[in-house]
This record gives sequence, structure tokens and C-alpha cells, in this order.
Amino acid sequence: MADNPRPTSLNAIVAVTRARVEVLRTRATELERAARRSPTPRRFPRQSGTTVGVIAEVKRRSPSQGAIREDLDPVAHARAYERGGAVAVSVLTDEAHFGGSIDDLRHVAAAVAVPLLRKDFVIDEAQVYEARAAGASAVLLIARILEATQLQRLARIVTSLAMMPLIEVHDATELDAALAAAEDGAMLGINARDLDTFRTDLSAAEALIARIPASVPVVAESGIKTRTDVERLASAGADFVLVGTSVARQADPEQAVRALVGVRRTGRT
Repeated sequence: MADNPRPTSLNAIVAVTRARVEVLRTRATELERAARRSPTPRRFPRQSGTTVGVIAEVKRRSPSQGAIREDLDPVAHARAYERGGAVAVSVLTDEAHFGGSIDDLRHVAAAVAVPLLRKDFVIDEAQVYEARAAGASAVLLIARILEATQLQRLARIVTSLAMMPLIEVHDATELDAALAAAEDGAMLGINARDLDTFRTDLSAAEALIARIPASVPVVAESGIKTRTDVERLASAGADFVLVGTSVARQADPEQAVRALVGVRRTGRT
């Protein structure tokens, strides 16, 4: 098997996103109207009862992994995740680097009953409106690619549209801005993968989770492959885990998700 190509840099990914957003902005008014006319989205959970909630992801490829499952049917996978016990489904809508699309989100929204996360490199309110119109219940906001004021503004717009902001951080330098933006009820995502180097470090994620107030729900992201990984992150205080590659590539995604659900939450104090 050939080695994965050298991962695309975060700056390059954001540059492609900016070009995409410039086109999208020409439709911003239309998208806002569509968003505000759309049915109220399913409520994204802030807790998952006594167990760690599994958010399972629809993805075909990634800059760090290369091809994962290019023939993935987003609807079939999302339905399998739901049957397997996922509390929500994450849909990657970036086409250039992940092989996704906003149509994937729209089709999945029509096919499953669980809430959906739009996962993309969101830098503009037009993308938020687009997400809402397509059926998203939550929107990923990555602290590393947004100025603090921009992060707060986008989080407020997400919330005003009855969606949940999931604010992602990787290290302590991003935490203060994320917590400030999360004051109105957002969730924090702790990404074990450094988006600059694409290296994954669960130990660093565990340490960062421990620093987050117990009142803020935490989603652990990246590098989660086994039930042992879920148990490890539960012990650190994660309320949810977001799993992508490890379930998306499986021939039986329903069973892959079922193998991860049911781990007891321990919480943070």
C-alpha cells in the first residue's frame, strides 16, 4: 500500500475555504432567509445521561489519513450509526480535503432522527446560515482559525439560530477565548490532533479536559479507535467522544459504533 501523501497544511485548507466562502457570500441574504424559514432543528445534547455519548462521523477522506472510504454512502452510514447508538452524527461538508458536501448534510438530515453537527472550516456567517438551512443542529467553530471576536460573533449567530456551537481547541493557548465564547451555552471540543502537524496526542487532550469547568460539556475529538480510548477519555472528564475514521472505514459501521457506546461518564469537579 502506498504511503499517505504529505498532509495539506491548515493554512492551505483555510485558503481554499476562504475562496469557497467568497462565492457563498454572494448568496448570504438568500441563505439567511432559508435558515430562518427552516424547521426548528433537533436539539443537540449537552449531556448523554450516565454514559459517554458517541458522535459518529460521516467522512470519506482526510488530510491526515488520506482515503478512508471514498465510496461511503452518507445516508447508509448515518442510519447505521443511529442504529448502533450514536447520540448524534457529524457530517463533514468540506469537499476539497474531506470529500464531503452540504448535500451530504441535507440528505442525512432527511434520513435520521438524531441531531447533526456540521463539521467544516467555518469562518463566515454565510456558512452558519447554510448549515441551518441544510438541517444542522450544531456547527463546529475552530478556535485556531478564528480571532477571539470573530469566534464570539459566530458562536452568537449559531445560538441565535437555535443551534449549538461546538468550539474546538487543541491547546491551552486557545482555551480562554473558547471559554469566553462558550459563556452562552456552547460545548467545547478538545481535539487531540494538532491541525498544524496532524499529530495526535490523547495525553495532551486528557490534561486539557481537566482544565475545563464542570459546567461546560466537553467533546473529545480525534484518535479515538477503541472502547479503551473512550474509557480513558471518560476518566479524564469527557461527556462525549467524536469518532470518525475508526467507524467510517468499517464494513459494519453499526457494530463499530455499538462497540463504543455505554461507557460510564465520570464528569469533572
